[in-house]
Amino acid sequence: MPLMHPQFNPIALDLTRFGVPVQIHWYGITYLVAFALFLFLGARRVKKPWFANAGWTRRDVEDLLFFGVVGVVLGGRIGYTLFYKPLYYLQHPLEVFAVWKGGMSFHGGLLGVIAAMFVFALLRRRSFWDVTDLIAPCVPTGLASGRVGNFINGELWGREADPTLPWAMIFPQSGSLTPRHPSQVYQFLLEGMLLFGLLWWFGSKPRRRAEVSAAFLVGYGLFRFIAEYFREPDSFLGLLALNMSMGQWLCLPMILGGALLFAWSRKQPLPAAALA
Repeated sequence: MPLMHPQFNPIALDLTRFGVPVQIHWYGITYLVAFALFLFLGARRVKKPWFANAGWTRRDVEDLLFFGVVGVVLGGRIGYTLFYKPLYYLQHPLEVFAVWKGGMSFHGGLLGVIAAMFVFALLRRRSFWDVTDLIAPCVPTGLASGRVGNFINGELWGREADPTLPWAMIFPQSGSLTPRHPSQVYQFLLEGMLLFGLLWWFGSKPRRRAEVSAAFLVGYGLFRFIAEYFREPDSFLGLLALNMSMGQWLCLPMILGGALLFAWSRKQPLPAAALA
């Protein structure tokens, strides 16, 4: 028999009952967890000899988090308007700023972070690839945290599943009692924890410039592409050419770009710490 989504209360702490006009949502808490994990993991990364010898400090990690948050918010929103609903927002341009109505794109957020890291690298006079190699293994835990928020909210549910599947789940928010794949959990495991484990292991030794960044692009693109087969496509888009979702089409350039970047990185010298 299919499981029923627990129907969590999206509000973790409601202070309005005490006369304080504050409500703390679980989704906001997952963002705070993501930021805390980034700081914790980043502080571990900068202690690696090849980063410490290059002058990286915890303060740099804190600054990178600030730049990253700006990039995620701006890029995620702009990406959503361009990738998913360009005609709608062309007709309603002011709603681009209505972020409280929802609508964020990971791929847009990624482009925003890339732009933010490029600016950071220019301001600090560092190699862009050194910046992205530092932060790449620290990102998946934040993605995993976000998927926990999606599950709590009962959003971004999966496609129809065989009712005999032990973990098939009914999401009332979908408007039906159809058993579905809990795709948020799949993405938590694939793009979050598995990708984190692989990148943390891969980045635990000195690597050529851009190798870790390339591994992130290929790894995320591949895992997200797989997870999209179980995630319900956006109702206003459905499946596109070749029966692939928009998320899958956006993953293809990530995978290709990561493969090309990896090929380029193999021509770069190893850091001095690896030769000592």
